[in-house]
Amino acid sequence: MSNWEEIEADVFLQLLEKGHIEAGQVIDVRESFEWDYYHLEQSTHIPMNTIPHHLGQIADDKPLYIVCAHGVRSANVCGYLEKQGYGSLLNVTGGMAAIALLQGFQYD
Repeated sequence: MSNWEEIEADVFLQLLEKGHIEAGQVIDVRESFEWDYYHLEQSTHIPMNTIPHHLGQIADDKPLYIVCAHGVRSANVCGYLEKQGYGSLLNVTGGMAAIALLQGFQYD
């Protein structure tokens, strides 16, 4: 059983737009070419394979919203961070593809 949760892209965007999510709470774990193509200004880019090297830069005192392209890599990162002792973790369901569609942008 995991302690991390799923959050739908539309709910995530509403929280972001209302200012309920602070800088440093959104971690984008996609590769650099994906980030360069399309990303949220409020997100911090830490590619999945570099997460272990950046644990000191990831806040553990507030909820974290983990996003990738479609929600698979971010789910894996949630599981990893949970094992490292992180508490409130939310995987953005559908990832940037779902977020982009909600914002009127065709991601892939």
